[in-house]
Amino acid sequence: MTAPVAPARTGAARGGTRRGLLAWVAAGVLGAALILLASGRVWAEVAYPPAPGATRSGTVALSGGDLAPVLSPLALACLAAVVAVLATRGLWRRVVGALIALLGAAAAVAAGQGASPSRAVEVAGPGGTLTGLAKTAVSAMPAWPIAAAAGGLALTAAGAVAAARGGRWPAMSERYERRGPRPDGAASGERGERPARSERSERSLWDALDQGVDPTEGEGPDGRQG
Repeated sequence: MTAPVAPARTGAARGGTRRGLLAWVAAGVLGAALILLASGRVWAEVAYPPAPGATRSGTVALSGGDLAPVLSPLALACLAAVVAVLATRGLWRRVVGALIALLGAAAAVAAGQGASPSRAVEVAGPGGTLTGLAKTAVSAMPAWPIAAAAGGLALTAAGAVAAARGGRWPAMSERYERRGPRPDGAASGERGERPARSERSERSLWDALDQGVDPTEGEGPDGRQG
C-alpha cells in the first residue's frame, strides 16, 4: 500500500517545481517589460526662456531613453538571459541567474540617476538641445523612473533566485527527451501488444503440434480458422 505513495509525491514535487519556474519566468519578463515601457515615457520637461527675438518660451521633453540610454539594452539583455535560463541547467543556469541579478541592479541604478533634475539639465544643456540657453525650471515626472527602478529590482531578485535555486528547475529539453524502454521490455500502446500476441499464437501452434493436432487444419486461404 505504501509503494504508490512515492511516485505520487514525486509527481507533485515536479509539478510544483515547474509552476515555480513558470512564475519565475513571468516575473523576469514582467520586470524587463516594465523597464522597456518606462524608458519610452517622458521623465522630465526642461523649460527655457524665449530666445532673442522670440516672444514665447519653450520646453524640451526628455524620455527615459534620453536620460538613461542604457535602460533598453539592459532590459533586452535580461529578456535574452531569461530564455537562456530555460535552455541551460546546472552551473551555467546559476551563472546566467547571477548575470540577470547584475543587469537588474544596473538598471535600477541607472533609473535613479536618470530621475535627478541635474541629469535633465545636463542632457538639455551644453551639448544638448538647449545649447546656449538658460534653463528656468525642470518638471520631473517620478512615476516612470520609479517603475523602471522597480523593474530593475524585480530582475535583481529573480536573478538571485535563479542563482540559488535554478539547479532544481527542469530544463526545457527534458520534455522532448526520448523515454527509455519499459522494465518489461515492451513499448507502450499497441506496439507493445503486437509482439506479445504473436508470441502467444506461436506458442499455441507448438503446443498443438506436441499434441498431435494439425494447427492448419480448417484454415482458410487467409490463414484464419474456417
